[in-house]
Amino acid sequence: MKLKKYIWPVVGAATIGFSVWLLYKELRHLSLDDVWDSLVAIGTHDWLMSGLCTLVAYAALAGYDRIALQHLKRKVGWLFITLTSFTTYALSHNVGASVFSGAVVRYRAYTSKGLSVSEIGVLVALCSFTFVIGTIMLIGLVLIYEPDITERFVGILPVEASRTTGFLLLAIVGLYVIGSLLKLRPLKIGSFTLFYPVPRLVIQQLVIGPIELLGAAGIIYFALPDAGNPGFMVILGIFLISFSAALISHAPGGLGVLELVFVTGLPDMNPADVIAALLVFRLFYLIIPFVIGLFIILFFERSQLAAAEREERHLER
Repeated sequence: MKLKKYIWPVVGAATIGFSVWLLYKELRHLSLDDVWDSLVAIGTHDWLMSGLCTLVAYAALAGYDRIALQHLKRKVGWLFITLTSFTTYALSHNVGASVFSGAVVRYRAYTSKGLSVSEIGVLVALCSFTFVIGTIMLIGLVLIYEPDITERFVGILPVEASRTTGFLLLAIVGLYVIGSLLKLRPLKIGSFTLFYPVPRLVIQQLVIGPIELLGAAGIIYFALPDAGNPGFMVILGIFLISFSAALISHAPGGLGVLELVFVTGLPDMNPADVIAALLVFRLFYLIIPFVIGLFIILFFERSQLAAAEREERHLER
């Protein structure tokens, strides 16, 4: 048990170290002044659009929890769902090992609303699956539109795909939809039983998941200059690959991984412009939400403590 406790932090730290080393080789001729000049060159309109994309992404993330709660037939206020989801992802995106760190936040929040441990397990699993199915669908669409995109990562990522791969990924999504329509047997994982969501919730998953990813990729897209920009679909594809690699690596905030994949995937762009755009992404998608999330946790814990004290005084009477 002690080994399992430390294995993922060690993996994440090793990944960061290796990625930073590779990134240093790519950017050793780059100065901080170059990056600062690229940041200053980002226009007000682009800053606003990146900010708007952040709001879209986090609004969609709240939809993950809402879909899962509908599946569980549990009614929770939309404001509570939004704040819980926001805090969950604000912390998990920065801490790493997002499934586990996110589960801790959701457990603390939703047990206060009467959800059982098994229900929260299903909720976490369904939220994760909404992300996965959205990622699979978007990668499939990107590969059909830009089948040569994986050639940008030869040498750093063991990925090779084609337009056929894109159709196969969309077929997987189609099988999931068919499974819901046919009401196939539930999936049992230990003590958890995960039922197929009803078709109306599956449709919501296939809308909300991609919207979140499109919003997150849009933060970077609008922060990049026009010179050498390959277009939104390529930026989206690079983001999906880099974000997936960052999650698999368990590196906190995908530190080093995102930068390495993006710089490698955009060889026709000024590396300083790419790093500047990723700094904007980290500011809007990671740092600002993280700070706000800490205040939300503080407010929640104080309100829970106050409620417990009121209950104690009531019992004493």
